[in-house]
Amino acid sequence: MRILVVVAHPDDDILGVGGTMLKHSNKGDTIKVIFLATGITSRKKSGHTNSTKYEISEKEEKVLSEEIKILRFQAKKACKLLSVNNVDFYDFPDNEMDSIPLLKVIKTIEKEINDFKPEKIFTHHYGDLNIDHRVAYNATITACRPINNTVKEIICFEVPSSTEWNYPNTFVPNYFVNISKQLDKKIKAMEVYTSEIQKFPHPRSSEYLKINANRWGGVSGNIAAEAFQIIRKIDK
Repeated sequence: MRILVVVAHPDDDILGVGGTMLKHSNKGDTIKVIFLATGITSRKKSGHTNSTKYEISEKEEKVLSEEIKILRFQAKKACKLLSVNNVDFYDFPDNEMDSIPLLKVIKTIEKEINDFKPEKIFTHHYGDLNIDHRVAYNATITACRPINNTVKEIICFEVPSSTEWNYPNTFVPNYFVNISKQLDKKIKAMEVYTSEIQKFPHPRSSEYLKINANRWGGVSGNIAAEAFQIIRKIDK
């Protein structure tokens, strides 16, 4: 099986579908991850801190450019820990993907689908707080129109610190993957992102990721699980 993971930012893939990616990789499935946006430039300040000002100096832009390179190196390393070596990066503006034509994002994903020919796609949930996540979903569902398309399944995942922070929360999972054996590696992969991993009780902390996996495990009768919402499945 060929699986495409469409995410807005580096680390979204690990947070939402990391254990499942490893499980599919171990089964011999072919996985590709594409990162649409840069991931950190919306902070408008280097050093992985947030500025309340929108404008940014040329000096800060240069530093942020170097930090993006580090983030992408970490993304490749994290994916490699989960036996995923096929990744691509795009340069859509971080937390401003609603400022560009949706068609441009759609065409990017259409090209990936045309070249990679996935049967299954994992992407963001349509109800996330983060605008880039919602744009990624809208572009993906449009690019996956069922006529002359290899994609038979579209599945949404949650991203801790985005999905549950939007109110009302509309993430209602109906598909669970047992990641009891994959959870430790998922957490190690997330810890590769030294600037993104946070201290508990932040949702992007190692402790929270374990608690969340155990929670969905309890819901589905497993020790640990990742939760998903199936958007469309075509059986032919």
